[in-house]
Amino acid sequence: MIQRYPTNKIYVGNVPIGGDADIPVQSMTFSKTHDVASTVEQIRRLHFAGCDIVRVAVPDYEDAHALKSIKEQIKLPLVADIHFNYRLALIAAQVVDCIRINPGNIGEKSRVKEVVKACSERNIPIRIGVNSGSLEKEFDTKYGPTSKGMVESALYNIKYLEDLGFTNLKVSLKASDVERTVEAYRMLRPLTSHPFHLGVTEAGTLFHSTVKSSIALGTLLLEGIGDTMRVSITGELEEEINVARAILKDSGVAKGGVNIISCPTCGRIEADLVKAVAQVEERTKHIKAPLNISVMGCVVNAIGEAKHADVAIAYGKGQGLVMRSGEIVAKLKEEELVERFLEEVEKAAKEMQNNG
Repeated sequence: MIQRYPTNKIYVGNVPIGGDADIPVQSMTFSKTHDVASTVEQIRRLHFAGCDIVRVAVPDYEDAHALKSIKEQIKLPLVADIHFNYRLALIAAQVVDCIRINPGNIGEKSRVKEVVKACSERNIPIRIGVNSGSLEKEFDTKYGPTSKGMVESALYNIKYLEDLGFTNLKVSLKASDVERTVEAYRMLRPLTSHPFHLGVTEAGTLFHSTVKSSIALGTLLLEGIGDTMRVSITGELEEEINVARAILKDSGVAKGGVNIISCPTCGRIEADLVKAVAQVEERTKHIKAPLNISVMGCVVNAIGEAKHADVAIAYGKGQGLVMRSGEIVAKLKEEELVERFLEEVEKAAKEMQNNG
């Protein structure tokens, strides 16, 4: 059982972050925010994909003034991403559920103070978003774009907000590589009780981001670090959610959903295993029950895995077995196995849900 670091609980809209709350998954639109129709369409796609919180870029006044219309048309909590111009945060704070600022480029502390005041009036949180590539000059000069520099920047800005009486905040420490990201979060975690937003920034394409994010975020989650997260991918919005959900599930942090066990392709395979697993993956993704299901291409691997899985296929030559908790429930021709297997998966899921 993973023991998470105890942190304060805050709310972004109606979504809790920190404390004993589940870890919500976030993403960000890539449309121009002032294009309200496109931005709303992307947010709805993210909502349908299972996103919990969405962030939009607010680089100019046209974007800031579009937030009200966007907020009226969506259900997800809305975060405004602000860089350079603090006045945009003052406009955004009137309608959104959270403000993200980068202390490295927001300017004088008097400007941060104005943002804090605006957020306090509506009781919305601030994310202190520290990036290794845009540290304040004093930290960059002293430490360079290092984990230490990121942590010192975060501590300075946390104290500044706390001295203003503002504690409704979360923190992120993002670098574009695994080592600095993990090191920074580990370093800061014992020094503050504020919740952490996890992520590897500028992580790249689906392949590269999946690898980097799985290593970095998975490592931190297994150590009990992290209260909300985003997987940053150069690509389709839904993939960010899919990868993030998989990291949460496969790290053991999130309970529920199907865990598919399938053997690696090798010369012993007696069936079209790739096709079978693809069918199973697509047709079980709606299931929320925490099931272990196994699709094995030969008896060598199937003997152990099928015995311990909730539901399993064990392929043989032109035929195979469907098993429930190690017991054979059907011996069928190869082309009939997947359908019967899926029937048993659905039954197992319903039984698990009915039993609480």
